[in-house]
Amino acid sequence: MKGFGYLRPGSVEEAAEAFAAHPGARYLAGGTNLVDLMKLGVESPTCLIDIGRLPLDAVEELPDGALRVGATVRNSDLAAHPLVRDRCPVLSQALLAGASGQLRNAATTGGNLLQRTRCPYFQDLDKPCNKREPGSGCGARDGVHRDHAVLGHSPHCIATNPSDMAVALTALDARVELYGTEGSRVIPVADFHRLPGAHPERDTEIRPGELITGVLLPAARAGVPSAYRKARDRASYAFALASVAVVLRVAEGVVDQVGLAFGGLAHRPWRAHHAETALLGAAATPAAFEGAVALELERAEPLRDNAYKVPLAHNLALEVLNRLAPAPVAP
Repeated sequence: MKGFGYLRPGSVEEAAEAFAAHPGARYLAGGTNLVDLMKLGVESPTCLIDIGRLPLDAVEELPDGALRVGATVRNSDLAAHPLVRDRCPVLSQALLAGASGQLRNAATTGGNLLQRTRCPYFQDLDKPCNKREPGSGCGARDGVHRDHAVLGHSPHCIATNPSDMAVALTALDARVELYGTEGSRVIPVADFHRLPGAHPERDTEIRPGELITGVLLPAARAGVPSAYRKARDRASYAFALASVAVVLRVAEGVVDQVGLAFGGLAHRPWRAHHAETALLGAAATPAAFEGAVALELERAEPLRDNAYKVPLAHNLALEVLNRLAPAPVAP
């Protein structure tokens, strides 16, 4: 067993200072991903900075109607929160589709956003992986990659982001609150995760030492019809082969608000900007939905064994879009 230090700061400011003072440190909240990676030897932190008892565990309604979700709110609590279930059902559904009940009771909002890929090559120290060891190669590209990316991948990495929650947050236009030694900042969830490019070891745009303090759900998305759909190898406790989060409002037969994001297809939740642009202001018809989704997924570059993901994601998106769209009024 490798030794490591342990600190429990009393404030966000203390946490950031402790991180800066301990090179190789990691923040610890629920630990559902980090502790597993430590057991595998993928992560070897010099110090764990426990933020689990910081006052970041509340869901608050802000004066403008937005919701602020603290970084240490448990996934199970967030999924069951009345305001979330009422205003953002896509988020509640995505959370309930992820992991098991026991893990949701421990996993946190911030930790969910920061969880690392479940690519078996990343988790196996005997296999090459540019994400784990830059420059070592990507074992999955010529190996087993049935579950891997079809969008936005690079020669250096074809891993996928495992989060269900992040896909819903992307479709909702949520934003991430961050705090570090240089102060606070807020960035869109859609920009938080990175595509692999030449540096797949960098999962997100978070700066060294920064701490997620919360997530903001905009009032503009509150109450808009939304849903999450996930395809997986078994009925529960499995990561997405493909998933889709949709936020859709139709007025007088025309799409006047839309958010669409895919999961299981890329290194980050894939915001379907091309499909959204095609749908906004268009008639809410099956034909329009079909064309918009096809336009987005024509950018896919499937590998030897995962081409099935493209029609799978296409069908999931169409099912949710058609379900959320109101039935046409008979003349």
